Amino acid sequence: MITLYGLKNCTTVQAAGRWLKAHDLAYVMHDFRQHGLEQAHLEHWLQQLDWQTLLNRRSTTWRQLSQQDKLNLDSVRAVQLMLAQPALIKRPVLTYADSVMVGFSEETYSQLL
Repeated sequence: MITLYGLKNCTTVQAAGRWLKAHDLAYVMHDFRQHGLEQAHLEHWLQQLDWQTLLNRRSTTWRQLSQQDKLNLDSVRAVQLMLAQPALIKRPVLTYADSVMVGFSEETYSQLL
């Protein structure tokens, strides 16, 4: 089962969804704003990905954080922030079997799927 995590109005998430549909790959969309984010999912992703890869420091949500939240950031604090504000996660996150991928690349999707 393929699950695409992100925000449904994010253009990159939409592009990934279009690519999956064009290749006749069934998937489930998990919108962070509608469905939230479970700690178990995040912890599973972090077994394969570095927290710095998953944290989107270019997002509007990141820019709106206080300086105190941004300083001395470590994995524990980053996880807390991402759970509290899932829009801080780079999008999309695609899970398939035991694989986790961040971002959208047609080449990488083709290789993984």
